[in-house]
Amino acid sequence: MILRDFVNRPFFRKPMPRQVTSLFYDNLRVIDADKLRRLVRAGAYEGRTGGLARGKLQANVVIVPRRFAGDFHQFCVRNPKPCPLVGVSRAGSPFLPALGDIDIRTDAPQYNIYHFGEVTHQRTDIIDLWRDDFAAFALGSSLTVEVALLEKGIKLGSTGCGKVLPKFRTKIKTRGAGPFEGEMVVSMRPIRRGDVDKVRALTARFPLAHGSPVHVGDPSIIGVGDLMAPDWGDAVEIMEGEVPVFWASSLTAQDALARAELAVSITVSPGHMLITDVDAKADAGTFKL
Repeated sequence: MILRDFVNRPFFRKPMPRQVTSLFYDNLRVIDADKLRRLVRAGAYEGRTGGLARGKLQANVVIVPRRFAGDFHQFCVRNPKPCPLVGVSRAGSPFLPALGDIDIRTDAPQYNIYHFGEVTHQRTDIIDLWRDDFAAFALGSSLTVEVALLEKGIKLGSTGCGKVLPKFRTKIKTRGAGPFEGEMVVSMRPIRRGDVDKVRALTARFPLAHGSPVHVGDPSIIGVGDLMAPDWGDAVEIMEGEVPVFWASSLTAQDALARAELAVSITVSPGHMLITDVDAKADAGTFKL
C-alpha cells in the first residue's frame, strides 16, 4: 500500500492497528522534506518526526512577541550548544525562506501554546493565533541525527519505539539575556558502551543539531537524579551493557521561555519538529541566517 492510500483512507486520523501504523511510518521515512511538510501542512500527519527526513535538519521553534525578540536572540547566541540558532523570521512574517518553503503557522505537526509560562493547550496549526508582532526562531534538534546513528548500526534501544526522548533539567547554568535564563536541559539516549566513541565522533559532525554529547555516564554529575523520572518525555530503561549519554537540548530555550512568563508565546511540541531543507551536517561557518 502506498503513502497516498493511507492519507486518503477515512480512518487515517483514528487510532490504527500497530502493523498499519508501522507501515505508514516506514512510508513517511522515504519521502523528502518538502513532501513531508506538505503532508503536515494539509493536516495529514500530526505525529512525531524522529527518524524522518533523512539528511535534513530538524528544528525546534520558538515564537515570541517582537518586544522580546532581541533578548531571546541574544539568549540563543550566548548558549549555542543547547540553542543552535538556524533561522529567524522577520517580525510579523510566518515564513523562514532560509530553511525552505516553510510557513511556520502550519508546517510543524503540533504546537504548544503558552500563557504566562504555562502550556494552556496544543494545536496542529496556529493560523488564527498568528500576530503581526510575532517573531519566530528555529533551533537545531538532535532528532536530526537519529537516522545517521541507525545507519551506522548504533542501537537506540527504547527511544526508537514511539517514545519521546527523555529530557532532564541539569545544574548547568545558562547565560541569561533579559527575562530568559535558567539551567541547560539535556536529552538522554542509552548507548552501548562499545559505541560511545563512535557516537561522539558521529554526532560531532552535526553542529547545528547540538553536536557531540555534553556528558556520558553518572547523571548526578550534571545534577540529574532519577533517570526514570524525566522532566519531559518518556522514561527509558538503561539496559545491561548500556550507559546514559546526554546531549544539550533546545528544550533549554522552551524552559527559559516558560520561566520568563510572557503573556503569550508558542513553541512546537516536544518530538514534533519542523522539517527543514537544510543539510543535516551544515555548520555555522557555511549556513547563513
